[in-house]
Parts: sequence; structure tokens; C-alpha cells
Amino acid sequence: MEAYLDNSATTRAFDEVAALVAKVMTEEYGNPSSVHHMGTISGDRLSKAREEIAATLKADPNEILFTSGGTESDNTAIIGVARANAWRGKHIITTSIEHPAVFETCYYLEKEGFEITRLKVDSQGKIDLEELKNAIRKDTILVSIMMVNNEIGTIEPIKEAGEIIKAANPDTYFHVDAVQGYGKILIRPKTMGIDLMSVSGHKIHGPKGIGFLYIRKGTKIVPICYGGGQQKGMRSGTENVPGIAGLALAAKMCYTDFDKHIEDLYEKREYLISKLSEKISDISFNGPAGREVAPHIVSLSIRGLAAETVLNMLSSKNIYVSAGSACASNNPHVSDTLQSIGLERDLLESTIRISMSVMTTREELDYFIDTLSSQVETMRKFYRH
Repeated sequence: MEAYLDNSATTRAFDEVAALVAKVMTEEYGNPSSVHHMGTISGDRLSKAREEIAATLKADPNEILFTSGGTESDNTAIIGVARANAWRGKHIITTSIEHPAVFETCYYLEKEGFEITRLKVDSQGKIDLEELKNAIRKDTILVSIMMVNNEIGTIEPIKEAGEIIKAANPDTYFHVDAVQGYGKILIRPKTMGIDLMSVSGHKIHGPKGIGFLYIRKGTKIVPICYGGGQQKGMRSGTENVPGIAGLALAAKMCYTDFDKHIEDLYEKREYLISKLSEKISDISFNGPAGREVAPHIVSLSIRGLAAETVLNMLSSKNIYVSAGSACASNNPHVSDTLQSIGLERDLLESTIRISMSVMTTREELDYFIDTLSSQVETMRKFYRH
């Protein structure tokens, strides 16, 4: 048997998405900038995709910019806004638990002369709204806060943060990395105070190498990629029409019967935690409980065992999870998120992440639970760290 439980790293594409991508690649392969019939077909695909994605956000289709994924979306939002608004100020606020796509981009801007304030988080991974309020200044041009932490699943108070930002300084833009939130949370940018929002297709059963950036109408932003002027000059380069079509279909499918899918994920999450707590001693779970955490992520620490040991054992049994974020799984750097929440030193390297999707079955969870619980004591005996 196989159990794929690393869906925060990437998901299997929906069958319907894979079929559509193949169709567009082999039958509707015209360049959308071409004026002939094949080009028109591709152009129509782009328009339809914008409409379908915008509908999931109650947004305007013209507010959707297609990118290569979450990292490009984050870079475009942060660097584009910073460059467009540097004349007003050079102060940017973010958090200590951001994905590298945000953290490293802010670090780059810091070297360019921008001032970065990084908000701390509590033991559950949540920002302090009062700290946010006090950090906003007249020269604050951007605040960037992730919606769902990719390692422990904490849902940040985005709506409340948006209200605080706009009340403190209406000219400050609010960017949200929603790569782990889109498809798992109902998002309404306009009512949440969000000006820019990043999304990645392969996290929602769409293709890899495609994503989008929501940019609220009126946002002052400049492109970071120049060329032929596609997408109204904001992102030059021939559009990835097959990927865009697949992304739109995946988005539509994720938000169809949304409540049912999310409730099912929460039930599976609670089942997983309950069973592991019963069967394994000295196990702890990181992040909030209940509905303050995303439904698909479970972060757990097994005292006395290195995460690498656990991952290798599970992989040998065709069970796939990750240690923290897979985006940096081959990097020995200790997780900034786990350090930021104050996790005990001996648990920092004993933490693994299980992440589910709508495709995850109860059988997969049982196989994982039974395999892990049957091997823990043996591993502790021979591989204790």
C-alpha cells in the first residue's frame, strides 16, 4: 500500500485537470497573442480562466495576474509594490514565520535600503495584532502576512489585520501569501482588506509551474519582468495557456461543495491526532487546535527521534510525509517557524508534517498510524538522538 501525506508540498492533479491540460497542449496550442483563429481560442481560454478564478474570490477578472506560481507571485507583489511606492517610504512589515519566498524577498529589499520589521508570533504561531498596530508608520508602504503557515497550519487573523492596517495607514498595502490557504478557506479579498494575494496551482490539484497574483484595482505596482508586454505589461512572456486552464479548473473544483470537503478534512485531521495520541507516547502536536488551524496540516514532534529517521522509515514503507516545509527539505537549517513558536530544543529536529487533501483516504491514514506506532519504540531503541 502507498500513503501520500505530503500535500502541502504538492498535490496530485485532478484527473479532469490533467485531461484538460493535455487537450489544450495538443488541440488548442495557439499563441494567445496571435490574431488567427487558433490564437483566439487560446485567448478565450485565458479570459474564461480569469473569470472562473475571480468568481472564487468575488473579485474582478481584471484583478487576476497569471504567474509561474507562489514564489513569483510573492516576488512580484513585494518587489513591485516596494519599487512603485519607494518615494512614499521604505518601511515594510512581515512576520518571523513567512515562507522563504517572502522572507528572502524582504531580505533582498533590506539590502537595497528598505527597512523590514518582522513581527513575532506566540506559541501557536499567531501574530500579535497590537504589535502589528504599533509597528505601522507613516512611511510603511507594505505589510505581508501569510494566511496559513505552511509548517504548522496556523491560520492568521487576516481580516482583523487588514482592518488594523487600513485604519492605521490607508495608504499601506496589504499582501497575503495564501498558497496554503486558497482552496482550504473562503477568501474575500475586498472584505478582508487584502490588496495583493499569492496563490500556487500545484497546491490545489492543479499543474506545477502556474499560479496567480490577485492585485486589487488601483494598487500602485510595477512589473519585475519585462518583454513583449503580455498581461497589460505586468508580466511579459507568452502565457502558459495549458497551465492556466488547468489552474482555473482546479480552483473551480476546490470551491465546489467546499463546506463538505473542508468538514471531511477536519474530521480526518481530528481522527489522525486522536489515534496517534492513543498509540504513541511522548508525542506532541504543534500549532492551534480546532478551527484555528488549517484542516489539512498536522505538525507533530516525537521525542527522542530525529525527523530524518522517521521519514526514512516511512518512505521505505511507501508512506510520504515531510520534515517541516518540503520547500527546504534538503536544507539543514532548523525551521524558523518552529524556533519562533518556542519549540523545545530537543524537539526542533524531531518534527514531521503530515498534510492531507480531498484525495486522502481513511485507509491511508490508518496505514500511516499503524506503521508509525509499530516502529516508534524500535527506532527509539536503536536511533535515539
